Amino acid sequence: MGISMSDISTYIKFFISLCALVNPIGMIPIFASMTSNQTILERNNTNFLTNISVIIILCTSLFLGNTILDIFGISINSFRIAGGILVIIIAMSMLNGKLISDMKKTQNTIKSAISKNIAVVPLAMPLIAGPGAISSTIVWSTNYPGFGHILGCMIAIILFSILCWLLFRSAPFFVYMLGDTGINIITRIMGLLLMSLGVEFIITGIKSTFLIY
Repeated sequence: MGISMSDISTYIKFFISLCALVNPIGMIPIFASMTSNQTILERNNTNFLTNISVIIILCTSLFLGNTILDIFGISINSFRIAGGILVIIIAMSMLNGKLISDMKKTQNTIKSAISKNIAVVPLAMPLIAGPGAISSTIVWSTNYPGFGHILGCMIAIILFSILCWLLFRSAPFFVYMLGDTGINIITRIMGLLLMSLGVEFIITGIKSTFLIY
């Protein structure tokens, strides 16, 4: 089965949506802070395990998305609209700068309750593969069914995790170069892009609902 340019653009769009939704650059200072007491080797191991966990979580959502919806009797259009609303809420918190401050508060709350094993919880889930990323992945899997499209989206997830791994690997350098101002600017740009994607999810869900009825 050949892959058309439209298919490739779809996978690129999915990759960009994950980047905008998770905002890995905005996660850099969170990762650097939470691993500040670890050695270089421990930080690298945490980084690797975190992104392996992200791949597993999002790929599970990708392959079992339809099954999960069927079990709970939720229509895909309802899920698209709900996922779009959730994405917009996250985007608004990114635009007003509330997202990073909330993540830092969450980090301070849980930091005293954890010791070494922070890779899966809270870094992989819910900070990276959170409700927004999971719901968005399920929406994309239902928008583009078929093994070929699922495989393409899976490759996009793996590339996204590799990008996160590279950014977190260079966390001390990025924190020094960008500073709080640079990270805040990038977060707001990602928030605007993410809000557009959320609106698109809602419009698609509403259009499909009216076509059914």
